[in-house]
Amino acid sequence: MATSTLIDPFGRKIDYLRISVTDRCDFRCTYCMDEDVTFLARDHILSLEEIVHVAKTFISMGTKRIRITGGEPLVRKNILWAIEQIANTTGLEELTITTNGSQLYKMAQRLLDAGVSRINISLDTLKADRFHKLTRRDKFQQVIDGIDIASKLPFKRLKINSVMLKNHNDDELFDLAQFALDRKMDISFIEEMPLGIITDHNRATTYLSSDDVIETLGSRYELTPSLTTTSGPTRYYQVAGYEHKIGVISPHSHNFCDTCNRVRLTAEGRLLLCLGNEHSKDLKNVLRSSSYCSTALNSKEHNATALENAIIEALALKPHKHHFNLDEAPQILRFMSATGG
Repeated sequence: MATSTLIDPFGRKIDYLRISVTDRCDFRCTYCMDEDVTFLARDHILSLEEIVHVAKTFISMGTKRIRITGGEPLVRKNILWAIEQIANTTGLEELTITTNGSQLYKMAQRLLDAGVSRINISLDTLKADRFHKLTRRDKFQQVIDGIDIASKLPFKRLKINSVMLKNHNDDELFDLAQFALDRKMDISFIEEMPLGIITDHNRATTYLSSDDVIETLGSRYELTPSLTTTSGPTRYYQVAGYEHKIGVISPHSHNFCDTCNRVRLTAEGRLLLCLGNEHSKDLKNVLRSSSYCSTALNSKEHNATALENAIIEALALKPHKHHFNLDEAPQILRFMSATGG
């Protein structure tokens, strides 16, 4: 399959796939979901074998980078098997994972051994009581221990992701930045995504723009826009005196859609073409059709014509950009946990 097939209607080359392996999470972060959330039934989510098959199909079509997400991906049973299968597929350049860090204290080495090269770790506060309030779980020290263990292993790159909320945790900008830099890690400060209806806070009043974040950090650090780019939407700044960088992800203040090279596979098997739109295609029906299962999924040979055609058809649905408006009720009712980071 020619790589040129992974081109969207606006000429953007799609070479990056984010796979949500579960909608379940051992945290209940206030900006991500409500305390009482109904998870998908097991038979509604893709099996690990189906996930691996989709990943291998994308790689055969030219995908170079895959990120494993959730929910919390490390709570999925036997996830290391799937990670190893994907990581060892010829043609893949990089396999990364996004995690809340709760399982790193016992799984960091195994992730490295399985072929993960980069890890993004969500951490929004360095205060244990505030961590408990934000995540609704008492696992702060467990996460810190996991980060410290991972930071001592030879991963290609480690990064902290921090969602910043005005009057909630924005007083920790300097502390979080220094925490990452001291551990030779990058950090990205993220504007909150308006996905799903939450009751903990008003997103319009807690919104903190990336420009304000950089202006504040610039009062202490000498920041220079970095030429470094990754497959994701982070805009990086080099920090004078440090090897690692500070970045921002700005879905509101700096729309990054013009360079979007990503699609997302949800835990229930929908190929989501845009984080901020509902454009998607159901790949689960393709995978579970009786004719497809007999010729592809259960075959030793990689015969995935129907799946490849479905992926190509889906790319035609990819919109030009998303539109987020904090003054309106959320238009996207799915939570971030159901979408994948």
